[in-house]
Amino acid sequence: MMVVFQNKIIYMPSVPPFSRSEKVSDYARQCQPVVWTEHDLRAADNTKIKLLEGTIGVTADSKPRGHVVVLYFQGNASSLPPRLPYLSSILKTATNAQPGGKQYTIVALSYRGFWKSKGTPSQAGIELDVDATLNWVLTRYDPDRTRIVVWGQSIGAGAATVGLANLLRDGEDGLRRVSGLLLETPFVDLKAMLIGLYPQKFLPYRYLTPFLRSTWDSKSALQTIGKVKPNLKVLMLEAGDDEIVPRGQGAVLENICKKEGMAVDRKVVPGALHTEVLIKGQGRNHVVMFLQSI
Repeated sequence: MMVVFQNKIIYMPSVPPFSRSEKVSDYARQCQPVVWTEHDLRAADNTKIKLLEGTIGVTADSKPRGHVVVLYFQGNASSLPPRLPYLSSILKTATNAQPGGKQYTIVALSYRGFWKSKGTPSQAGIELDVDATLNWVLTRYDPDRTRIVVWGQSIGAGAATVGLANLLRDGEDGLRRVSGLLLETPFVDLKAMLIGLYPQKFLPYRYLTPFLRSTWDSKSALQTIGKVKPNLKVLMLEAGDDEIVPRGQGAVLENICKKEGMAVDRKVVPGALHTEVLIKGQGRNHVVMFLQSI
């Protein structure tokens, strides 16, 4: 049963209840002055997906010196609207710290089957969603004044790394435009997660790994990325009290980045549970400082 229904176990768009009926307008006041705009997009298989684009209006006299666009991939549960106040706080802090400096934008993807996006979630399908979103960002923003950062949280970290590696199927130009990679509470792959969570050999879970249809193999993806973009800046954020991702996962990925020559920095946010990195001031500060360094 676990093998048959694994996608329903891994991807939980309806947790907590009513997640798919959340509205951006319900969080608008908490997000001010950041304004979030909805965009419709279609993946390669014609599945309709939803993007949210958040930015602070640029006045005529502010003349920002550059533009940092952050592409955000969420974790495996809930929807985007409840995350918007936290993402908005990143935009506000980064902008206020550099008045008249850079402009910051966050583009957040709602995977298929999540929130207003159509379809049913699976790794194969979400990879198509990520491909479409990356291409949308690369096409939408001026390459001469824009720096792109890809940010993934939990399973979204897998979507981020695998998505960047997949860019190479169309050549190296797309990946070379990416300046930063932010991995929040990442894991090596889902196989390593199973073994880490259930190390006891008498339990059946570790023996299910050959049947996984979703792997989100960040280790292999980072190795592929590093061959083409060894100067990529990488920030890994771990939750100090993470109850989901076993200890040591981030360290493995950090070593992979170092072997490939990438400029990687791994930070632990003390006292944070798996979904609390952005709730903690220290976690938000790490994100803001990383974006300002791009």
